[in-house]
Formats: sequence, structure tokens, C-alpha cells
Amino acid sequence: MNDSNDRAGPRFLRPEIGSITLCLLTTAYLLVVTNQTFWSKAFGYFAADRFGFSIFVIGIAAASLGVVTFFSAKYITKPFLIFFVIVASAASWFTDSFGVIVDKEMIRNAAVSTGAEAGHLITGRFAWHIFLTGIVPSLLILWVRIRHRPILGKLAHNTAVILACTAVFAAIGIGDYRTFAGVGRAHKDILDTLNPFVPITSAVRFAISSGQDANIVAQPLGADAHRVNTTATTKPRVLIMVAGETARAQDFALGGYTRDTNPELAKQNVVYFPNTSSCGTATAISIPCLFSVYPRTAYTHRKGLETENVLDVLGHANVSVSWLDNDTGSYHVTDRVPYEFLPDSADPRFCKDGECLDAILLDKIDGWLDKVKGDSVLVLHQLGSHGPAYYARYPEEFRRFQPDCRANDFGSCSPEEIRNAYDNTVLYTDHIVSTVIDKLKKRSDTVAGSVVYISDHGESLGENGLYLHGTPYVVAPIQQTHVPFLVWLSDDLQASAGFDMACLASNANKTTSHDNIFHSLLGLMDVSTKVYDPSLDVFSSCRKGDSHVASVSAAVGVN
Repeated sequence: MNDSNDRAGPRFLRPEIGSITLCLLTTAYLLVVTNQTFWSKAFGYFAADRFGFSIFVIGIAAASLGVVTFFSAKYITKPFLIFFVIVASAASWFTDSFGVIVDKEMIRNAAVSTGAEAGHLITGRFAWHIFLTGIVPSLLILWVRIRHRPILGKLAHNTAVILACTAVFAAIGIGDYRTFAGVGRAHKDILDTLNPFVPITSAVRFAISSGQDANIVAQPLGADAHRVNTTATTKPRVLIMVAGETARAQDFALGGYTRDTNPELAKQNVVYFPNTSSCGTATAISIPCLFSVYPRTAYTHRKGLETENVLDVLGHANVSVSWLDNDTGSYHVTDRVPYEFLPDSADPRFCKDGECLDAILLDKIDGWLDKVKGDSVLVLHQLGSHGPAYYARYPEEFRRFQPDCRANDFGSCSPEEIRNAYDNTVLYTDHIVSTVIDKLKKRSDTVAGSVVYISDHGESLGENGLYLHGTPYVVAPIQQTHVPFLVWLSDDLQASAGFDMACLASNANKTTSHDNIFHSLLGLMDVSTKVYDPSLDVFSSCRKGDSHVASVSAAVGVN
């Protein structure tokens, strides 16, 4: 990777080029080849002002050239240019193929992905894309000889180029500020897919924040928590919460979907909340936020680490809490409660290539129930509908909707096949949750059971050119934020704790979200604490005599 002082090989086999010229050519390549989504979006956003789009192109090109030129120095030019090309090549695949925006939270999500999960994204077409758009141009950069000026002359020349680029960018921005400000306000994602600059900046931001978060110790929350209404039932109160993965409400028959994706749950007397929104569009955000005391608008990754969550509060009230994971982890939610990562078992009945069918969760429940001695909560974290390998999420007997996509690469499947495969995952989730309910029904003589199911986020299946999930919340489509949420309460629990199911069903159409889960779990387990907010508990207004709210108010001294 030496520059002009590398004399190996005949000169005619290695053309010589100026460093700024190479930077210019590389910039042009990056903008033209690896930014199809960026330019397509921008063209649409400037539909009413083609002149504005034209000068926007010039401004972006000038700014990009200025950034690339900054790294034009002897011995580092080629490494940085190749780095830019490889990053842009990889990012453009996910952006152009799935509509993914590679921001800081997407990188956080990728950083905690398992090898098996990541493996589903490495397809033949992906490898070919990287070869053509990343490896080949990088080899060309390696091949040419760079002609550098003497150090002082180079410094002056580079500075002049960078200043000129900055001046052009500033002049364009100031000259048509009204247009750019208007487009920017209306389309906050306009720069989010600019390769490779946004992915690199996002990675740096993630690295910095990860370093800052490394030594955070969660502060106690709800240390005053204790059980109320303890005489209401003589049986242990047992809640099994199923944390779904990538299930979107649009494909749940319980919410009006025309396909029968919920045949088993439809017979279970569940209450379904059809207007529920998620806290995020990726698991790394949604799961910790789901269990956090903070509402979506106030939640941050750092706050989630700094503060105990509802599982800790339940523990303070002497409720036994456990977590069985069949997904990619708990994202620090279980730092202080018993946790088991089931794919590590490699159980051949359920597991293959580092991933397991969700039936492995069902296999563990009876053993856990056998050990229940008091009020207990078990969280089951599903693999659910995680893509793109939807076909790997359900066994053969659940291939009801066919033909279903049997590949990791959506490019080899029709939209109907993708939808069929996805709906089969929902059908399988229906079976998993219904079986959990059945297991608690069989224990009705020894436990007062309840089940809560809610998905972490939704999924795009090609709507508006988007696939998978992880779009920044501010611009995310409803398919990624509208999630299924349902509850089932045993007859014994309804009677002993005063739950009015008719009331709950009549209120179910109200707007709900992940913000409700923290307080609803406390209400369901009759836990009193100052951090409990009855207005966010979906059960509070449907307790006969409001027994829980009254007990909590008395316990915390509310008049």
C-alpha cells in the first residue's frame, strides 16, 4: 500500500495518479454506486423543486469530497479510501435491499446479534455484491500509484481543496436555506442513508457511548415494593410473560387480519389490545425499554442501564423472577435475576446451527412450574418471527400458508412467498402462547395463573420498499411499531383478585403501548410501590372495587 515511492513493477502496469484526483474519483464512485437509496429518496423529497435537488447534489458532492480529501496524506490515503469503499459497499447492500438505515441504534443491535442470526444475512448475493462493489474497486485503488506533492505543498493544496468544498457547501446551504430547511423538517431522514459517512459516524458514536456505559451500576428502583391483597388467594400467583420477537399486529387475526393466524388463541378467552405501539423498532431498544419505568419519549439506552427495571421491583416485593431466552439476549434486563440462554443447550430436538425453535421454551415450563413455591414471574423471550429466515422459525407442520419463502435472500422469493413464510411464524407463535396458557390451566388447582404476550417491535414485508425492522422511530412505518398485545387470566385469578374481564375487553380498544407494561405487571401481581402509576396499568380500572389501587394508595399514603 505504498504510494509513489513504491518502485516495484513496470510503470506501464501501474498508472500514476494525483492524490486529489484519486480522492475525486473515489468520491464519485461512492456517491454514484453505493448511494442509490439516498439519491432516490432525495429525488422524491425534492419533487416540487428540481433546481433545489440539483444544487443539493452539488452540495453533497462538495461536502463528501472535502471529507475524503481530509484523509489524503502519504501512507494513509489508500487505507482510508479502501475503508470507505468497503463500508459503503456493505451498508449499501442492507440499505438498498432492505431499506435499513445504519444508525447508532442499528449498530448497537448488530453488535449484540448472535453468529447464527448474522449468518442468515450472509447470502450468495451479498457476497457477490461485496466483491463487485467493494473488493474490485479496492483492488483498483491498491493497483494505481499515487503522486503526492512535497509535504508543505500538499498541505496547502489539500487545505485549499477542503476550503473550496466547504465554501461551495455553505454557499448552497445559505443560498437556498428555505428550501433545504423545509425539506429537512418534512423529511428528517434525508441524510440517514448517505454512505459511507453516516454508518462510519454512527459506529464512532456507538463506540464512544459503549465506552461511557461500560461501568454503569443500576440504581435501586421501587425498593419499597411489597405485596398487597395477600389474603385474596391461597395459591401462588404465577405470571408467564411471553416477550415476542418481530411480530407485527397487522398479521394477527385477533386484530382483524383476514388470514386465520390465531386459531388457537381465538379459543382461549384472551383479551387482545389492537392499538398497541412499541418503544422501538429493534430488539436492543425495545426489550430494555419494555421493562423500564421510563416511557418511550423519555427512555434512552443509558437510562435503561442506570435504573433498575420492573423485574427488579418485583424482586424487591419477594416475587420470584426468572428468564428463559431463545432469542439474542436480554440486553441487561436480567443482570440481577436468574437467566438461561437456551440456544447454548444445542438440544437436537429443537436446535440447529445455533438457533432453536420456540418449542424449547415450552419444554422448560413444566420443570419451572414444579419448583414454584410462591408468587412467581417467568419471562419467555421468543425467537418468534425474526427474519430474514422466517422459514427457520416454524416446524413443518406449521407450513399452512404456501408457497412459503425457503431462503434467507428475499430476492429469490416473491412478495406472496415472503408473506406466507412470515404468517407461518405468527401461526407458530399462536401455538406457543396458547400452549403456555394450557399448561397453566392444567395447574389451576395449585397456581393462580396469568399470561401476558407482547411483541418487542414489528416488521416490514416490502411495504414502501422496506424489509425487516430497525428504521429510526421518527420515520418508522406503522408495520414496525404496531405490535400485538394480549392477556389471559385464569378463572381463579379473576375471582380472587377482582378482575372484571368484561370491563377489560370493553377498554381494550383504547390506545396502549410498551409504556403500560411496567405498571400493568405490578398491578397484575398486586405489588405496591411509589413508582407504580395506576393510570398506566391496563388492569387498574377493571378491578372490582379498585381493590389494588386502594391498597396501593393506602400503602404509599395517597389521600
